[in-house]
Amino acid sequence: MAAFRFAASCLSIGLRWLAMLPLRLLRALVGVVRSAAGRGRPEPHAVARARILLCMIVFGCVYLTIAGRLAMFASAPDGALARRGVASDAVASARPDILDRHGLVFATDVKSSSLFGEPKRLIDVDEAVEALSAVLPDLDVGELRKRLDSNRGFVWLKREITPQQQREIHNLGIPGIGFMTENRRVYPGGNLGAHVLGSVNIDNQGIAGLEKWVDSRGLADLHLAGFASDRQQEPVELAMDLRVQHVLRDELFAAKEKFKAIAAAGTVVDVRTGEIVAMASLPDFDANDPSGALNPKALNRLTTGVFEMGSTFKALTFAMALDSGRFSINSTLDARGALHFGKFRISDYHAENRVLTLPEVFLVSSNIGTAKMALALGVDAHKAFLKKMGQLDRLRTELPESAAPIVPKRWGDLNTATIAFGHGLAVAPLQAVMAVNALVNGGYLIPPTFLKRTPEEVQELSVRVIKPETSAKMRYLLRLNAEKGSAKKANTPGYYVGAKTGTAEKVVNGRYSKTKLLTTFTAVFPMDDPQYLVLVMLDEPQAVEGTYGYATAGWNAAPTTGQIISRVGPLLGIMPRTDLPPAESLLNDYKIAQAQ
Repeated sequence: MAAFRFAASCLSIGLRWLAMLPLRLLRALVGVVRSAAGRGRPEPHAVARARILLCMIVFGCVYLTIAGRLAMFASAPDGALARRGVASDAVASARPDILDRHGLVFATDVKSSSLFGEPKRLIDVDEAVEALSAVLPDLDVGELRKRLDSNRGFVWLKREITPQQQREIHNLGIPGIGFMTENRRVYPGGNLGAHVLGSVNIDNQGIAGLEKWVDSRGLADLHLAGFASDRQQEPVELAMDLRVQHVLRDELFAAKEKFKAIAAAGTVVDVRTGEIVAMASLPDFDANDPSGALNPKALNRLTTGVFEMGSTFKALTFAMALDSGRFSINSTLDARGALHFGKFRISDYHAENRVLTLPEVFLVSSNIGTAKMALALGVDAHKAFLKKMGQLDRLRTELPESAAPIVPKRWGDLNTATIAFGHGLAVAPLQAVMAVNALVNGGYLIPPTFLKRTPEEVQELSVRVIKPETSAKMRYLLRLNAEKGSAKKANTPGYYVGAKTGTAEKVVNGRYSKTKLLTTFTAVFPMDDPQYLVLVMLDEPQAVEGTYGYATAGWNAAPTTGQIISRVGPLLGIMPRTDLPPAESLLNDYKIAQAQ
């Protein structure tokens, strides 16, 4: 600041001096010029005055130039002078904060010092190398010497040094060694939301996740143009809730350990808007150390992985059947014998060997009954319905990382029969979540998002895919399954949960393995006014004490989901109730509403 005042003072004095120049001195100068051009010889005293004036003008211009440069240097932001020496070396520029839906910080910038050198100003390279390597023992001495012993005007020596290291290097007093203040990205939550947030490189530029998406929205262009430095930018407000994110990851971690699974994943989504409130995939990594993302086991299984979703997919088949009008809640299906397609045989895990009502097919999760419904409608109708539900195309969200579904190249009756109960079609789990949302929210397919949405945006993006009465029937079936079926272990008291289990055998060496399972559980609450969906996935869970030798979804993913609902319900503003009506009331209430 003192330098700035000095420069401003110098500039003011110079301007006043120029304003006071006598007119006759200027005329004398003109006379000198004319004399030089051979237009007459002026008097000696006039020549002297002109020469003095010329010297004053020259020195005045130099004086003003120096003052102007001092003013510019004094007003420049920290590190701007050093940047002038940077050619191809990038500088870590500023990024906008990333906040959760309540304004809590997911990601922010902090100022940190970086060490640079100006080889042309160094007096003794060997001395500089020895002194710097003593303070920074992790530096490669050979590389350090190579950088300093060059003709370059600017070289990076180490990015993001600690304040203690900066003080020690400053005290060395080495000419040609300086510091630049840069922006460094930090993630206060560490592992919380790491897959969603992504990461940045050493130059603070997004390379994955939402950080990369932010750059794609124009920040990268600002970086390249040099306008993003120390620039205050509007924060990015997510739909995610940091508190719910903590609960979700905590419960998934506990389930992964308890059931000895190799991985776990889950999400909490608002079924009315498509907003993703929380998402976690384990193993994960600390966002402050993005090298952990390179671990192939640390992929985001919800968007970059594709899986056969097992019986969770049966809910889509039931919705298709009911929406077609060919089947009703009172329909029956013969499940007394297995289905045969050449050498392939489709049977039930717990065979009832009897004629089942449509709700019973759902409760006992009958493969036979579900396959027969799909086959009755035909291959083309089945494909068209899944296409409409967004299951045959790559799902696009703000995350750049996404995987395309694996769809059969030749789709015949056998494919329709197996896909009906969740085998033979692999999708990103978030795709399945999007479809189940439509089954319970009144029939609207809404693309999922990590950002907040207004009601107007929701209305614009929503596409009706099933009838309102079909949605009411699906809510009834899902609630009935939590009361009497395979989802009872997630029937969290007071939250009126509706759910569907899913257990899929993983493909190993081209064959389905009986011992390696992927268990999924999809729950919605409260079913009389659906607001949130919770999905839990466990990869290769094991039978443990208390599961009686079972490793299916009802014994591991279901109780995990129940724990999550009981903890996040109050955080989302949904308190437990005591006056829970029976599942049948969902159908009756809809009929009454329609009659009115």
